[in-house]
Amino acid sequence: MHQFHLPDMSCGHCVAAITRALQAADAQARVEVDLDSKTARVDSALPRAPLAAALTEAGFTPEPDNSRI
Repeated sequence: MHQFHLPDMSCGHCVAAITRALQAADAQARVEVDLDSKTARVDSALPRAPLAAALTEAGFTPEPDNSRI
């Protein structure tokens, strides 16, 4: 499971665009997007990097993952 903080997410249209971008990268991914916390959780077999790249390409650059620090 990957979690992304997406500070640029602001509306339902953003939620839909983020969901589409992640599912385009992995059609089998389970995606949960929470607008209030500006996070997306993704259950995917893909590593984090291609999912983050898909989000960035869609215009929603995730904040760096500092959870390992």
